[in-house]
Amino acid sequence: MGRTPRPGTGAWLGWGLAAGVPLLFLGVFFAWPVLTLVGQGFLVDDGAGGREVDLSGFVEVLSQERTWRVVGQTLAQASAGTALSVLLGVPGAYVLYRCRFPGRALARGLVTVPFVLPTVVVGVAFRSVLAPDGPLGFLGLEESFVAIVAALVFFNYSVVVRTVGGLWERLDPRAEEAARALGATPWRAFRTVTLPALGPAIASAAAVVFLFCATAFGVVLVLGGMRYGTIETEIWIRTTQFLDLRSAAVLSVLQLVVVTAVLVVSSRLRARREAALHLTSDRSAAHRWRATAADVVPTVVTGVVVAGLLVLPLAGLVARSFRAPDGSWGIDNYVALGTTGGRNALSVTVWEALGNSLRTALLAAAIAVLVGGLVALVVSRRPRSPGLRRAVGGLDAVFMLPLGVSAVTVGFGFLLTLDEPLGFDVDLRTSGLLVPIAQAVVAIPLVVRTVLPVLRAIDPRLREAAATLGGSPGRVLRTVDVPLAARSLGLAVGFAFAVSLGEFGATSFLARPDTATLPVVIYRLIGLPGAENYGMALAASVVLAVLTASVMMVAERLRGDAGGGEF
Repeated sequence: MGRTPRPGTGAWLGWGLAAGVPLLFLGVFFAWPVLTLVGQGFLVDDGAGGREVDLSGFVEVLSQERTWRVVGQTLAQASAGTALSVLLGVPGAYVLYRCRFPGRALARGLVTVPFVLPTVVVGVAFRSVLAPDGPLGFLGLEESFVAIVAALVFFNYSVVVRTVGGLWERLDPRAEEAARALGATPWRAFRTVTLPALGPAIASAAAVVFLFCATAFGVVLVLGGMRYGTIETEIWIRTTQFLDLRSAAVLSVLQLVVVTAVLVVSSRLRARREAALHLTSDRSAAHRWRATAADVVPTVVTGVVVAGLLVLPLAGLVARSFRAPDGSWGIDNYVALGTTGGRNALSVTVWEALGNSLRTALLAAAIAVLVGGLVALVVSRRPRSPGLRRAVGGLDAVFMLPLGVSAVTVGFGFLLTLDEPLGFDVDLRTSGLLVPIAQAVVAIPLVVRTVLPVLRAIDPRLREAAATLGGSPGRVLRTVDVPLAARSLGLAVGFAFAVSLGEFGATSFLARPDTATLPVVIYRLIGLPGAENYGMALAASVVLAVLTASVMMVAERLRGDAGGGEF
């Protein structure tokens, strides 16, 4: 085989464009709004029409007892949610990725659905189960720390299962079999051989779950209210209710510090995980499910978690949605979805809000897949130059930032900056594009993390062979990368669409009353008095849950049984 042709000027321009377009998008629609809002905490009027640096806001906010109580609650909820997600997710990873049984693909899809459910829907589902007249009302856990942690585990269980399972599925079983042959019990072989090999994947999943838990918004707002507020909800309260931008900016900086630290740890752990993947087999090491203790115990644990933690809240939500305001059973709540609620509480009907959600989610998914796909394409390459390799690594880390930064911060930053973006005489704040762009910013990291593992797994010799045979960079892309990454791209489309459907943090700021999306309408109905409005919120939550679950099941079917964990 001859030498690989050196990239020409056209190829460099193409890669420059592939990296430049996402960076421009991120700069205008993420960095600028976030930095502008954060700047509110540092800059004050100097009395002469200018601005000057003033750090007294930090001293004022950080000296308040309320601030540290909120920080403590954030860390406590995130730590407990992460620990429980890992503890329950590892057995699930074993059952769903190391064992083969009929319906495994369906079970994987079912476990994934909670991750993409709208946070408001999850909050309503847990509230309906834990309410005094709900099936678990006797536990007295409504608006409690335990309820919030359970909902966080509900969300993030699939992150651990998919991340750890993706590696475990391809872990060479011979080392554990050798330990068993030397007399080790199954538990000792797992503890001394398998667990250390899974360590980087478990730690990486834990870092991502901690990130999600620390920035949870809708769940905490619905289940905890003011009593169990976190940094995220505190930013929202100080911005929307007290118009205290300075304090909100200081809290945003505090959150950014935590997020950056977690992202650095997560990035290092992912690098260790990729190194470990070189030791694994290319084929799945899953075995047929056996009626032994090694398979039965994790199966029982997984069954209890899926039935009790994942299915029960959703079943309770569906059941309560058929309970009419007068206590009888029927479809009254669903019939009312064509109205604007009790005393015309809404500006649009729930069905009109659903139409708004579908339109904005379609546009947001298109933007997210375009931008995220370009990022994944650039980051998947491993340039020979150390400087370029560092630049590629930096690009990967930068595009993970929206995953951890408050959506509330992004949403409010939009309102501060997008009156004349880049000097253009276009007020995006009144444009119908504002909500889809905000939702795309939130969905882009998920697109990158879904497509990137597959692109990185493509043998570079395939591209080199195609280039040596005379294929242009564009043709190599069309004939090698796109066909192999097509299924993961289908899953990425599903993720982006489902996440955009349920996005609430930024949308709650930006959506006008006449273009409100379904999550925003649900939250408004929950906060209004009257059984009629609450019943409508339950029915609307069921509609949204069914829609997002259907999208994810279709996306899972597109992905098929291909290996590799996301996130």
